[in-house]
Amino acid sequence: MSWTFAVAEPQKPVQKSTKGEALPTPGTYKIDPAHSFAYFSAWHHLVGRVRGRFDKVTGTITVSPDPAACRVDVAINVSTISTQIGKRDEDLRSDAYFDAKKFLTMNYRGRGIKRISSDLWRMDGLLTMHGVTKVVPLTFKFNGTFSDTEPNEPARVAFHGTAGLKRAAFEMGVRDNSAEVGNSTVPDVDIEIDVEADANTSTPQQ
Repeated sequence: MSWTFAVAEPQKPVQKSTKGEALPTPGTYKIDPAHSFAYFSAWHHLVGRVRGRFDKVTGTITVSPDPAACRVDVAINVSTISTQIGKRDEDLRSDAYFDAKKFLTMNYRGRGIKRISSDLWRMDGLLTMHGVTKVVPLTFKFNGTFSDTEPNEPARVAFHGTAGLKRAAFEMGVRDNSAEVGNSTVPDVDIEIDVEADANTSTPQQ
C-alpha cells in the first residue's frame, strides 16, 4: 500500500488592489516633489516639437465624495525648466517667455471635477503663468494606491494628467508668433503631469 500526501503551498500575502477604483480614499494628499514631474511639448516652426520638463512640482490634492468639492492646488517652479540645451533653457527663463525672475512659479488651482468616462475626469482649473490667469481644462486619471507601503507610513497615490494651451494666451514668445505656431486655435503646447502624493495623516480622512 502506498500513501500520497498533498503538500499545501504557503499562502501569499494579500495585497490591497485599487484597480478599477475611480478615485482614492477621500482626504488631503500632499504631492511628493521627488516623484512628481511636469512635461511639455511645444510646437517649433509648425512642423517640429521641442520637449522639456520642470523638475520641481509641489502642492496638494483634496479628494471628496462630492466631485464638486474635490480640489487641486499645484505650484511648478519654472526656473527648474530643462530641455537638455542650456542656452535654450536660459532663453525660456528670460522675460520673453517665463520671466522666471519676476514670475518664479506657475500655479494651477482647480475646484470641482466631472467624470468623462469610466476612469477619466476633467477639471476646469485656473492656470496662472507669466502673470496671466486663464481657464485650462485638465483631464486626469487615478492610477491607484501603492500596495507595498510600509507599516505606519501614509497611503500613497498616483495620478496622470494632460492639458493643452496656447502660449500666446499667456503673452509668451515673440509678438509675431505666426512662423512658430501659425494662426490655429488648436493648443500649441501639450502638458503631461505625473504625480505621486501621500495622505495627510494630520487631517482626518472622511
